Amino acid sequence: MPRFLPFRGVHYAADRCDPALVTAPPYDVLDDRDRAALAAADPANIVVVDLPVDGDDPYATAGETLQKWLADGVLVRDERPSFYVYRMTYVDEAGSPRRTTGVMGALELSRPGEGGILPHERTTPKAKSDRLNLLRGTDANVSPVWGLSPATGLTALLEVDGPPVFEWTDDAGVTHDLWIVDDPERVEAISAEIAAAPVVIADGHHRYETSLAYRDEQRAVGRETAEGTGPEAVLTFVVELVDDELTVLPIHRLITGLPADLDLRTALGAWFEIGSPVDHLDADVADRVAADGALVLVTPEAAWPMVPRGDRFEGVRDLDTSRLDAALADLPDHDLVFQHGVDHVVERVGTGEAQAGVLLRPATVEQIVAIAHGGERMPPKTTFFHPKPRTGVVVRLLDE
Repeated sequence: MPRFLPFRGVHYAADRCDPALVTAPPYDVLDDRDRAALAAADPANIVVVDLPVDGDDPYATAGETLQKWLADGVLVRDERPSFYVYRMTYVDEAGSPRRTTGVMGALELSRPGEGGILPHERTTPKAKSDRLNLLRGTDANVSPVWGLSPATGLTALLEVDGPPVFEWTDDAGVTHDLWIVDDPERVEAISAEIAAAPVVIADGHHRYETSLAYRDEQRAVGRETAEGTGPEAVLTFVVELVDDELTVLPIHRLITGLPADLDLRTALGAWFEIGSPVDHLDADVADRVAADGALVLVTPEAAWPMVPRGDRFEGVRDLDTSRLDAALADLPDHDLVFQHGVDHVVERVGTGEAQAGVLLRPATVEQIVAIAHGGERMPPKTTFFHPKPRTGVVVRLLDE
């Protein structure tokens, strides 16, 4: 089973920085406008390091910036190896109060089948190369991988007394709290609990795989590091594998590049039973359609429920992403873009940025775990865990 160890975390100085202004959403949900807005709000926003654009070698510049912030006291490093209990409190789409509580630590890296780390989703080469260059330039984990642990009782073990070191509410209404846990007995209990069972990678597959690649590079050049430390591990936010602590949302698809004369509804009709059109589509309508077992094809004219034809998907994994991949493979060459949110899909199809969109149903926690344990991978961008841990809450340097 994987080691899960405390480390001397780096975080913003509580008396100098507003965490609402210096932390950021994960890099893969930000576009150029988002990045510019975050950097303009505070020049010490972590996005400057996480998505570097300055200098002849932006990744090297990112590393220099990180070290400068440490030297200037914008960032501080804890004296004792610690775990970091992190909680996100929010209201879900049904209006119910929810929370996700987990712990950040250093998870020992291993390849699938070697050490109890179970990925569940395939990755794409472009994102991996970007994250590898960032590791090379910074020698640091700037944002955490998200892991799920079946260790019963982990959430209870993470209950904390006293006020958090940081607490703030972001623009989406999610409240973030961070506590530092450095008591040796409690640190040992948390470490033992997580190391007793496999960890499923829920989110951050690119970061995990690039951390493996960076570990191998460092081994090749003779870097000596103790097991489970430095580049032998990766910053990971571990949450107990229970429905009460997790919200999984779908990632929808936008389609471009199809021949203008292609009747997409007819083409997909060979794979799906196409229902009556929906004139007005919003998140509530999409949820009701999904509850009836349907995907939704969004065109400039209307939205069409699509129920999979059982006889067409024999041998295909019981996932909307897998079924749609099989159906789209029959179409002429085209491009896919991944998109969060029903409203965004409707908007981009309506403005002509995309020829069509397909709304998918989310994978369940049970499906994710079953696929990971079976050694399989879901198609890229199948799962979207919500809300996302903010980047910059804790940074892990790889020098120890």
